Amino acid sequence: MTTPYKEYVLAFSYLVYAFDLYLSWRQYRKLQEKNRPKAVVDIVSQEDFDKAQAYGSDKARFGFVAGSYSQLETTVFILFGALPWLWDLSGTWMLRVGGYGPEYEITQSIIFYVLLSLLSTVSGLPVLLYSTFVIEERHGFNKQTAGLFFMDLLKGHLLGGAIGIPVLAAFLWIIKATGETFYFWVWVFIIAFQMFMITIYPTVIQPLFNKVTPLQEGDLKEAIEQLASRISFPLRQLYVIDGSKRSAHSNAYFYGFFKNKRIVLYDTLLEQAGTEEICAVLAHELGHWAQNHTIKMLVTIQLHLLLVFWQFSFFINNDAMYESFGFAARPTLIGFLLFQYIYSSAENLVAFLQNVYTRKNEYEADAYASKLGYNAQLRSALLKLHIENRNNLNVDPLYSAWNHSHPGLVERLTALEAEDKNMTSKGKEKEL
Repeated sequence: MTTPYKEYVLAFSYLVYAFDLYLSWRQYRKLQEKNRPKAVVDIVSQEDFDKAQAYGSDKARFGFVAGSYSQLETTVFILFGALPWLWDLSGTWMLRVGGYGPEYEITQSIIFYVLLSLLSTVSGLPVLLYSTFVIEERHGFNKQTAGLFFMDLLKGHLLGGAIGIPVLAAFLWIIKATGETFYFWVWVFIIAFQMFMITIYPTVIQPLFNKVTPLQEGDLKEAIEQLASRISFPLRQLYVIDGSKRSAHSNAYFYGFFKNKRIVLYDTLLEQAGTEEICAVLAHELGHWAQNHTIKMLVTIQLHLLLVFWQFSFFINNDAMYESFGFAARPTLIGFLLFQYIYSSAENLVAFLQNVYTRKNEYEADAYASKLGYNAQLRSALLKLHIENRNNLNVDPLYSAWNHSHPGLVERLTALEAEDKNMTSKGKEKEL
C-alpha cells in the first residue's frame, strides 16, 4: 500500500491552520477589550492603550486574511502539482537554451530555485505591500517609499541569487558526492557557511541596505563603555543604524566573535529612550552574552539542523514520496522540499519548544540587568518602547505561549518587580 504523503501534508496543514486560527481568534477578542488590564492601569494611559489595541486589531484582522491566503496558496500548489510543473518547465528551458538534459540535475535545480523564488515573491507581494503601505502607514510606522521598498526587494533577490545559487549547488553536490553519510557533511558545510555569513554580514551585506555610523562621543557612549567595562564585555565599537528610513520601530543588538564585539543601536531607540534606559536595554542584551544564551541557542539550533538532515536521509530515496506529489524522477532538491512539507508537523512542536526556551532566557537576561542595578530603568524602557511601538498590552496567554519568543510586557514587569523585591529582601538580611 502506497503511503498517501500528499494527503497527509494537506490534512496536517489544515489542522495547523485551524489551530492557528483558533489562537488568533482568542487574541483578537483580547484586542477588542476596551478596559486596560489591572496590571497596566496605573502605568499606561487609556489613550496609549487604545492606540495599541487599534494597531493590534488591524494586524490581527489582516492576519486572518493573510493566513487564509497562505493556506489557499499551499493547497493550490499541492493539489494542482505546481512543483512538478515548475520542475518540468526548468528542464524544458535548460534543454532549449543550453542543450542540457536531465543528467544536469544541479543546473536544473538552480533554474527551479530561481523560478520558485520569483513565483513566491509575486504571490506574496500583495500581502507585503498591504502590510507595509496600509497597516504600518496607517499607524505611523512605515517610513519607506515605494521606490525604497522595491529597491530593497531587488537588492534582496540579487543578493539571494549571488549567495544562494552557489550554496545550493554546493549543498546538492555534497549530497551526491558523500553517499549515505551526506547528512553529516552537509551539516558541516552549513555551519561553516553560517559562520561566514555572520562574519561578513555587518561589513558587507548590511551597508547595502542601511547606513551604519559610529556612535558620537557623549554621555551615552561613555555610559555604555562604562557598562561594558564593568562586566568585562569585550566591546570593540559602538554603531548607530538608520532604521528610521524604513520604520519607526526600534531595536538594539550586538555581534562579533570572541574579543571583538560590536553594539548596534537603532536611531529610533535613541529618540525613544534616555541614556539610562538605553543602558538598561543593553544590560538585558549583555545578559544574554554573560549567561551564554547566544552560544547555547546556536548549539541547540545546530544539533536540531543535524537531526533534520539525518531524518532527511531516510526520505531522500523514498519513491512513494516523490510519486505521491507527481514526480517520476527523484531530484535531490525536490526531495528536500517534500521532506520539509512532511516534517513540518514536528517542526511546529520544535518551534514551540524553542519559544519556551527563549522566553526563559529573556527572563534571565532581565534578571541580570536588574542585578546590575537597572531594574527601574529597564521597567521604564520596556514600558516606553511598548507604548512607542504600540506592542500588544493585552495578550492572550495561550496565543502568546505558542507564537511569541518573548514574554509580554505585563509578564516581564511582574517578574522584574518580583526580582526587585527579592534583591531588597536579601539586602535587608545582609544588613541584619
